[in-house]
Formats: sequence, structure tokens, C-alpha cells
Amino acid sequence: MENTALSHFNKERLANLSLPENVTIYDSTMRDGEQMPHVSFTQEQKIKIAEMLADIGIPQIEAGFPAVSEAERNTVKKIANLNLDAEILALSRTCRQDIDSAIESEADMVMLFTATSELHLKYKYRMTREEQLAKVTDAFDYARDNGIKFSFSTEDSTRTDYDYLLEIFNLAKENGACRLGIADTTGCIMPSALGDLVKNLSGHFDLPFSVHLHNDFGLGLANALVSIENGATAVATTVNGIGERAGNVPTEQLAIALETLYGIDTGIDISRLKGVCENLSQLSGVPIAPNQPWFGENAFRHESGIHIAAILSNPLTYECVQPEILGLEREFVLGKHSGRIAVMNKLASMDIGLMEEQLDRIVAMVKEQAQDGSLIDDDSLLAIVKEVRD
Repeated sequence: MENTALSHFNKERLANLSLPENVTIYDSTMRDGEQMPHVSFTQEQKIKIAEMLADIGIPQIEAGFPAVSEAERNTVKKIANLNLDAEILALSRTCRQDIDSAIESEADMVMLFTATSELHLKYKYRMTREEQLAKVTDAFDYARDNGIKFSFSTEDSTRTDYDYLLEIFNLAKENGACRLGIADTTGCIMPSALGDLVKNLSGHFDLPFSVHLHNDFGLGLANALVSIENGATAVATTVNGIGERAGNVPTEQLAIALETLYGIDTGIDISRLKGVCENLSQLSGVPIAPNQPWFGENAFRHESGIHIAAILSNPLTYECVQPEILGLEREFVLGKHSGRIAVMNKLASMDIGLMEEQLDRIVAMVKEQAQDGSLIDDDSLLAIVKEVRD
């Protein structure tokens, strides 16, 4: 794919980075995404979501948290037995009861996690670090003895002491974890700080390293990219960025950024992401904002006369990624900012020819009628043309 998104500043930056050849996007729409208030998927809806995700090439799907309920466990098991072309993941706390539920779900990989910050240890768990280390060691032993593939992540990692992260990750590695990961649970770490943290941790362990990021400060995507620049090879995401509070890293935005900005293979067919985003919006009841990157209705819609004139000459002037790459088409609309070239282009597409003075009157009337911010649709434009001709 031709990369038209790169400025020379990006190229200079990329030349100095050691990037992975591919990044694993593990989609958590059905687990973390469903924790968004008012969002609840039925088993049938979750199966549909899993099939959509696997169909476009999502390599790993976090299907749920089996210990939550028997219904959740059965749904994860149902998805795990669909033989999808994706690895099915199940979440589990570091306790035997949760691990048993995950085993019963028949997921391909169990994602063990525990919160490690002093804040969580004191107020949520009411235990010391020594007690926690004993608890997770037992969980690791139990997982290993049961022969399951498991990863290990720390919750609230970005408010945890670095030395304690090293200590608990060493335990996980020694006991057979296949991947280590951190979570910015409250979305509060700055990209530069996260880059340093990921670089230090991922460089310390010869295991794949993942990040799970929240968007409270609007930094989710930026933090995902800086993590990849510094050694992370797996990122948790949700379609349309849904999730609790301000949500998670949007699956579609990360995939498109990696493919077009970084040239990193995700295995995902980005030309089919729009359909997945639209279907998920319907299933979740969460609308896609008109200014949402890539798939909001305004993403490739142009009204400004200056912009339209330039795009007609070369689309790259105001589009860093061509809509065709994403299976989309650009749209020119008429409003109060539209000029002669925009109106001429629209009239030409409707096979309407006019004299110069008629065109000037039509442009003036378009601007006047759109002063309230409305757009001039085809019927309104035809009415204007008829009035001018008459």
C-alpha cells in the first residue's frame, strides 16, 4: 500500500525507530467494551461480533470474563468452539476459582491479572505486597499445573512502583507466562512517561509485551503508538473505542495508524473496518460521532470552497489517507463556505450547464441559504437553478 500519510518529519522519526514487523491487536469489545454503561450484548450478538472481528483478520479476541457468571462462561465457550481464525482469550483474576472458570470456557489463552498499585492493595484488596506475591504465585502454579496457556498483566500499572512491577513480572515469567502486560487503568500517564516505562519493562524481559490503555485524558491512541515505538507488540482495543468512562483505544484507529503511518502489518483488512464499526454501533446503541476519525460521516466530507478546489487538483492536499484505502468515497457538500469551483463541480456531476452570470447568482444564493449552517442538498440546488433560469 502506498503510504501517503507520511510527512518528512514522520519519515525522519521512523528512520530512527526499531519497530516490530507486526503488532497483535487483541480486541476487547465483548469484555471491556461491554463494561460501558447501558451496553449489554446477548450471546447471539457476541457470536456475531466475534465472527465479524475474525473475518477481517483480528488475530486475538478477548471474548469475556468467565468467572462473572455461568452465562458469560457459556458464551466464551461457545465462541471458543466456533473454530474462528482467531485466538480466543478469557480474562481471569489470580485465583483458582477464576482459573477454573476460564479452563471450563475452553479459551485458547487465559489472561491473568491483578492490581499492583499501593492504592489498590490498600483500599481494594486490603493486603500487603507479600500477601499478593504469595497469592499470584499460587495462581501461576495452578495455571501451569493445569497445562493452560496464560499471560499476566498488572492493573493500575502506571501508578505502581517500578521495582514492584519488576518483581511480580519476574515471578510470572519464571512460572510460565507467555506474555506480560501493563494497564493504564485510569488513563492518566503521559505518552513520554509511558514510553520510558514500556521501554524499560519490555527490554527487561524476553517475552512479548502488551499494553491495555484507557482514554480518560484522550491519550489512548497516542499512548498505544508510543508503547509500540518502545517495545510493546500487543495492544488491547475496542471497536469505536467503547468502554467504561471515556473508553479504550479504538480498534479501527490503531489498525489504520499502524498500517498507514508506521507501515506495520496488523493482519487486519482495513478496507472492511467501516462495516464492523457501523454494525457494532447498532449492536451497542452507541452512535458514531460525525467527527469520529475515519468513519464519522464528516471524515471525508468537504464543504469549504478552498479545500474542494485543492482536492480537485490533488486529493492529498487535504487528505493524508485516501478514502479508497478504507473502502470509502469522498463527498463534496455545498454550504456557506462553498465557492464557484465547488458549485461548478456539483452542477457538472448533475449534467447542468450554466452561463457565467447564472453561476455567480447560484453561488450567492447557495451561500445565503446556508448561512444557518445547513447544507444545500440536490433538491435545494435544483430549486435554486430553476429560480435563476426562470
